[in-house]
Amino acid sequence: MAEVIKMPKMSDTMTEGVISAWLKKEGDVIVSGDVLAEVETDKATMELESYEDGILLHIGVPEKATVAVDAIIAIIGAKGEDIQSLISEPSQPVSEPETAPTGDAEPAKVAAVDASSIKASVLRMPKMSDTMTEGVIAQWLMKVGDQVSSGDILAEVETDKATMELESYDDGILLYTAVSAGSAVEVDGIIAIIGEENADYEALLQSENKVVPKVETVVAAAAAVPAPVEAPSVSVAPVTTSDGRVLASPLAKKMAQDRGIDLSTIPGSGDGGRIVKKDVETFEPAMEKTAPVAGTPENYVKPVVIGAEASEDIALTQMRKVIASRLSASKFSAPHFYLTMEINMDKAMAARVSMNEVSPVKISFNDIVLKAVASAIRQHPDVNVSWLEDKMQKHQHIHIGVAVSIPDGLVVPVVKFADNKSLAHISSEVKDLAQRAAAKKLAPEEFTGNTFSISNLGMFGVEEFTAIINPPNACILAIGGIKEAVIVKNGVMNPGHTMKVTLSCDHRAVDGAVGAAFLKSLKGLLEDPVRILI
Repeated sequence: MAEVIKMPKMSDTMTEGVISAWLKKEGDVIVSGDVLAEVETDKATMELESYEDGILLHIGVPEKATVAVDAIIAIIGAKGEDIQSLISEPSQPVSEPETAPTGDAEPAKVAAVDASSIKASVLRMPKMSDTMTEGVIAQWLMKVGDQVSSGDILAEVETDKATMELESYDDGILLYTAVSAGSAVEVDGIIAIIGEENADYEALLQSENKVVPKVETVVAAAAAVPAPVEAPSVSVAPVTTSDGRVLASPLAKKMAQDRGIDLSTIPGSGDGGRIVKKDVETFEPAMEKTAPVAGTPENYVKPVVIGAEASEDIALTQMRKVIASRLSASKFSAPHFYLTMEINMDKAMAARVSMNEVSPVKISFNDIVLKAVASAIRQHPDVNVSWLEDKMQKHQHIHIGVAVSIPDGLVVPVVKFADNKSLAHISSEVKDLAQRAAAKKLAPEEFTGNTFSISNLGMFGVEEFTAIINPPNACILAIGGIKEAVIVKNGVMNPGHTMKVTLSCDHRAVDGAVGAAFLKSLKGLLEDPVRILI
């Protein structure tokens, strides 16, 4: 079904944009992640990215034309699809339906506020990935009252795919922050206000139909002196958010988890009672005093049992939510079948030793497998496909996604055009991608666009496993560890080394014979690795 592309709101003050240049033309094949055009906003020239696959059927506005936010600018769909009804579709935004008041919680009517003269601007949560619906403020790098210049990084935002920097496009004073670190904000939700000192940001919030929180965040002429806090005798109830989460820094949470300490038992000394690093470092669990039990000898000393039952509800990160959603959809909608093959790795092991004697970077078995997979795909392009429900897309390019485990979940960096790269090139690129994936510093184009995926758990001692397909890919290869084994050849038993690989296939797109032929070629390449280099 054809999809309408509308002019997005790329900044908090944007009402219209100018199409600086179209980078695609009508009739071009579009893949999710492709840049369709360059759009000039009121603050910068930005790239307009497609989140759809298909054919660019219609361009609604010419270059240099001014387009209102939410107006139709293009349509993507299947070749020959009728789009006349979409072209004539009104592009005006739909107003929010009025909700009837219930009970005695009748909302007060907010009088219209003219904010045109207020020299301040609202910063909203941007959409940083195609699947993002909300972002979590991992940490603020600026505080209320700080001078901000265009280009300054205000905060780090945790999305469903990575932790990304939130940049300011305005100059001024950070007058107001709507949420604290660790809080989630929906896309387009207000997160901060930047403007001139003493600007009436409260009126600006009212104009946005937002209620100003009772907590004072305006820049004070002098710092307020905090009231003394009475030390608790036993414990201090932690400060929690409206949804029950304990306010604590990410580092404090990690330290408490590693030490097996329940966050709810730690008093916080940070702003607003927030638990910080030093609170965890200095925390000592209180030992409960027990009364003597009637009927026991007076000289009996009851042993102190160290340990207590404890559980902690861990809020789901955006990354974990998306992983759960995508893999559940894959497992329960795509008919998986699995093919396992055992491969003699003796020659591959010997070849690796020789390669590392001359290679500028250390080559791993994973690098060799990745290169062999790319070569086998070139021989069997029918496994290099994507299932798109109404069609199947066969890729000419070979982009291999490599599953990498990080503390928050799983990310799949992509080695693009893997069949055209040397082993040394692949090794260097995989190491770099894995390091930046762990640090959540990958750019969106570095973890999207894969046509085939591999997952390697061999380094953990796992001999064999099955992996869930990463949609829209039709295949994923699970790689087990290399182990010593008895290899029988011509009736003679010899010691050797073997490795098991399991190919998961979407039966809607790949048949058993196609998957088996691919594995046979992969086995031949790894058992005679000189063929990989030809």
